[in-house]
Parts: sequence; C-alpha cells; structure tokens
Amino acid sequence: MVSPVTVVKSEGPKLVPFFKATCVYFVLWLPTSSPSWFSALIKCLPIFCLWVFLLAHGLNFLVTHRCAKRILAGLIFSAVGDAFLIWQEQGYFVHGLLMFAITHILYSSAFGMKPLDLRTGIFIGLISGALYTFLYTYLSGPFTYLVAVYTALIAFMGWRAVAGVQLWNDLWTWTKLSACIGSVLFIVSDLTIAVNKFCFPVPCSRAIIMATYYAAQMLIALSAVECQDENDYRKRK
Repeated sequence: MVSPVTVVKSEGPKLVPFFKATCVYFVLWLPTSSPSWFSALIKCLPIFCLWVFLLAHGLNFLVTHRCAKRILAGLIFSAVGDAFLIWQEQGYFVHGLLMFAITHILYSSAFGMKPLDLRTGIFIGLISGALYTFLYTYLSGPFTYLVAVYTALIAFMGWRAVAGVQLWNDLWTWTKLSACIGSVLFIVSDLTIAVNKFCFPVPCSRAIIMATYYAAQMLIALSAVECQDENDYRKRK
C-alpha cells in the first residue's frame, strides 16, 4: 500500500489551486440574496480546480481508467448543479437537484459493485430511510418524490464508497478510505441543505454545507488516482 507521506508529496502540490480557490470563496463570502454570474464563478472555482487536478495526471490516465473518467464527469455535473443552486430562489433548485443526482450515479459507477457488502448496504438503507421519513413530514408536492429518489441515489453512492473500505480484511487503500469519508461528508452536506430548506433553519447552515461539500469533492477526486498510484507502487516493487 502506498504510504500517506508519498501521497502528500505526490498529490499535495496538485491540490494547491483547489485550497486557494476554496479560501477565496470563504473570504469573499458573497451574499446569496443577490445571485450573479460572478457568485456562480466563485462558488464553482474550487470544483474547476479539481477538474484541473485530475487532468494534471494526464489525458492518457483519464482515457484508460474508467473510475477517473466517471469522477471527472461527476465533477462537471456538480459544477453545473452549483451554478443552478446560485439561482435556487428563482426556481432552479430542481435543476440543481437533477445535476447532483447524475453526479451520484456517476460516482456510484466509479466506485463499482465489488465488494458487494450487503450488510453495509442494509445499514445505510435503514439510516437513509429513517432520514427520509423525518423529511417526509415537511415535504409537499413534487418534492415528496424528488427527495425520495435523490435520497436513494446518494445512499446508494454512500454504500458503494463505504463498502470499498475493508479495514477488517486489511484490503483497504488510502484512496478507498478517501472515497468513503468523502461520500459521508457529501451526505452530511446534502442533509443539511434538506433540513435547512424544507424543515427549519440550521445555524451556520451555509458554512456547514460548503465546508463539508468542498471537502467531500476533494476526497472523492483524490480517490480517482488509485489506479495510477497502485501501478506506480507495483513498478517500484
């Protein structure tokens, strides 16, 4: 397994633009009450930097590794979803929801179906079912069904990410752990959005949503470099 020190040395510099762009977002902290294309750019900029992070590994890497391609595609749909959510009060919330639903499908596909780990799937299914039951009492109209479908998709994505981490079998890698933590943070971010929008105001909701969201996307993007790191490790061995 590739050591964490090696990971930091090889991948850290490529993530510097992402960290800078994230700092710019939190420093400017543009008001959500006046959406603009500039606000959309600042919000999407960290995700654009994650595109660059994956592209920095080479086009050949993206072409030959299905996982990396699908995570890059997921990041592209995420950026479009972010832009839609800038204008959510103008009626574009559902558009953003659709873009992120596609993102979760792509991420699930990237994480794969092996190992299956049905116990983890059932556990996550029960938790997501309980959370939807809580949200259901606050939902009305089309959102009753839209949120149900979205909850199922993000729960499935979380299952596939968590199932990849087999700590007890000593088969885990740092990238699988990265995908696992990233998926959990994504769920926390989206759950905060749902509770704040449909149920009741969450204190510091925007800070919680964006901090967990950016961290989630970074960790999921990091998980895409697993194939390259494993190949390099085999060569050194």
